[in-house]
Amino acid sequence: MLGIDVVIPDFTYLRENKEKIIGVFLSNSDMDSIGALPYFVSEFDVPVFGSKLTIEMAKYEVKNNERSKKFNNFNVINEKSEILFDDVTVTFFKTSHSVPDSMGISLAVEEGQIVYTGDFKFDPALRNGFATNYSSIAKVGNKKVIALLADSQNADNPFPMANEIQASQYIFDTFEDSKSRVIVAANSANLLRIQQVFDAAAKSERKVFVGKHLDAKVKLAIDSGYINVAEGLLIEDIEELKKLESDEIVVLETNPVSEPIKLVQRMAAQQQKDINIESGDVVLIVTSPSPAMDNSMAKTDDMVYQADGTVKVISNDLNVSDHASAEDIQMLISLLKPQYFIPVSGEYMMMNESKRAATNMGVDEDKILILSKGETIEYDGAKFHHGNAVEAGNTMIDGIGVGDIGNIVLRDRKVLSEDGIFIVVVTIDRKKKIIISRPKITSRGFIYVKSNKDLMNEAAEIVSKTIQLNLDNKEFDWSHLKQSVREKISHFLFDKTKRRPVILPVIMEVNQHHKKKRPQK
Repeated sequence: MLGIDVVIPDFTYLRENKEKIIGVFLSNSDMDSIGALPYFVSEFDVPVFGSKLTIEMAKYEVKNNERSKKFNNFNVINEKSEILFDDVTVTFFKTSHSVPDSMGISLAVEEGQIVYTGDFKFDPALRNGFATNYSSIAKVGNKKVIALLADSQNADNPFPMANEIQASQYIFDTFEDSKSRVIVAANSANLLRIQQVFDAAAKSERKVFVGKHLDAKVKLAIDSGYINVAEGLLIEDIEELKKLESDEIVVLETNPVSEPIKLVQRMAAQQQKDINIESGDVVLIVTSPSPAMDNSMAKTDDMVYQADGTVKVISNDLNVSDHASAEDIQMLISLLKPQYFIPVSGEYMMMNESKRAATNMGVDEDKILILSKGETIEYDGAKFHHGNAVEAGNTMIDGIGVGDIGNIVLRDRKVLSEDGIFIVVVTIDRKKKIIISRPKITSRGFIYVKSNKDLMNEAAEIVSKTIQLNLDNKEFDWSHLKQSVREKISHFLFDKTKRRPVILPVIMEVNQHHKKKRPQK
């Protein structure tokens, strides 16, 4: 969204129930999980719990935000940790996701366990910090699980999932088969993919150019030992890169979410300082673009091919995801045997497919609860049921402003970015009913004024006629004057250019009927 830095949840309900909040439990270090934390802890001074890497990433976000940099109530947990809050005990189990050290969370109450998976998937091929601890999950299942809140973001994917060994092999094969440079576009949050890129580069005897500004989160994961890098693999100096042959080079571009795609576009347009796409280059996109990015991806492909490169997208050739498939959800249900199943973290269609997976595992349909935004679930000690809805939504952050950006502002920004702005400045004398000077017109992001003098002259004439008609009207009204100028110019410009810039009339009044000063005696 144009000009919007961050979108966070609406905290209204939390503010109204501030005294009930006793802690924050983080399941992983994805920005989906920790991105709103600086804004939360600036309002709610409660302890934050998470695994070692998750806390390191959370600290980075909090300390680098002016609102929250003084907050320091962080607590590292592991699978052996037990956090007690009155009659509730919180424990943890290791899960697999795109970042290491991910955790599922279990809340033990008197009646049994309430389990929240966080983002997860099952892949026995994963090792080290990315591996699931199936034994821990089974131990939770040996106790009474009264409710399971499960990740559903990939439940609607009907195809068999590729495992991470296949993903690693795909990246290695791309490096091995290419006779030129490979430029990798990766989401900086997907540390698993970045580890696979490093491993494949070392195996194929290529160096990885990361530049002097390696993403801070990736650097933190390397420094903390969660990403392994072979000695001498990374190159920061562009002069060192120039000494290598093309088939010895991997260029790694890491930025959040859609940013790697934008970087590739700039490289294809020859707009980057150090590295641009050259003839024969292979662009390997290892992030999984969302459906909303289809147009951007098509544009990227086109730009790369125009630069005489080629594009490979891992998600086009392998069915990979960082989230649980329907089969994963069914396996989790078989391990935990929950009484109630509550799909979370996904669109309604995805949650409905998650529901289908649960019913196929024998969960009663009336014990599967799907929520829309703002809906709640209550537990009365015997069963879960829908409660009263609460205020929920998104809060948009723009610079230092929190929640002060509405749809009208976003609409105006979209228009400005696409069609520009057309400014008309006129001075009038309302009492004499005349225009003092010819309208002055400037444009930004719409047309080049010097090359369109005829258009500007016609527009100025329309403005003059429109203003004069309003001045001659006995019922003169300032708001009507400005609105009529906007409408007339908007229709004229659209007719001539098929574009609708923002029209900004600046109409100033000069009163020339000053009384002459009497001469001093």
